[in-house]
Amino acid sequence: MTEEQMLAGCLQNDAASQDALYSRHSPRMLGVCYRFAKNREDAEDMLQEGFIKVFSQIHQYRNEGALEGWIRRIMVHTCINSLKKNKKFSDSVDISFAGGIGIREEAIPSIMQAKEVVECIRVLPLGYRTVLNLYAIEGYSHKEIGIMLDIEESTSRSQYTRAKTMLEDILIKKKILQKPKEKTTPVAAAI
Repeated sequence: MTEEQMLAGCLQNDAASQDALYSRHSPRMLGVCYRFAKNREDAEDMLQEGFIKVFSQIHQYRNEGALEGWIRRIMVHTCINSLKKNKKFSDSVDISFAGGIGIREEAIPSIMQAKEVVECIRVLPLGYRTVLNLYAIEGYSHKEIGIMLDIEESTSRSQYTRAKTMLEDILIKKKILQKPKEKTTPVAAAI
C-alpha cells in the first residue's frame, strides 16, 4: 500500500489503512518514545497515545514535508505531555551530577546511533534526558524546549550542559568514550 493510499484510507477511518500506517511507522516511533520513557511499558503507552492522536488529527496533515516527520512531532509532544501530566519531569533533575568535565561536541554525533550510547542516555535523570533528546536529537531550540516543558530557557541550557557532562562521564566509565587527555604545562612535564 502506498503512502497516498494509506493517507486516503486513514482519512476514511479505514482500519486496514490505519494498521498499515501503524506497522510502517511504529518501530521508529517506539524508539522516539523509548528515549523519553522510563521503561518499555511507558514507551509503549506513549506510542499508543501518540498514534491515537495521529489518527484523530490525520486530516490536519497537509503533505508539506514527510509524513514520518509529522508523526514524529506528534510523538515527541505526546511524550512531553505524558511526562508533564505525570509530573515526572519536574521532580527528577539532580543538580549534584554537574561535574567539571568538558564534553567534546564532535564526539557525540558520531556515536549517537550506538545502542550502548542510547542505554547510557537512558540512565540520565529524566529532566536531563528530556532536554538532551529535545535539543541534540530532535533539534528544538532552548526557547522551544522552555515553552514545551514550562521551564526557563536558561534552565533548558543548563540542563543540557549538565546532561552532556554527565553523559560523557558515563560513557568514559563504560569505556565507550576515552577520557580527554589533560594538557600538561612545561613545568608539569618537567617534573
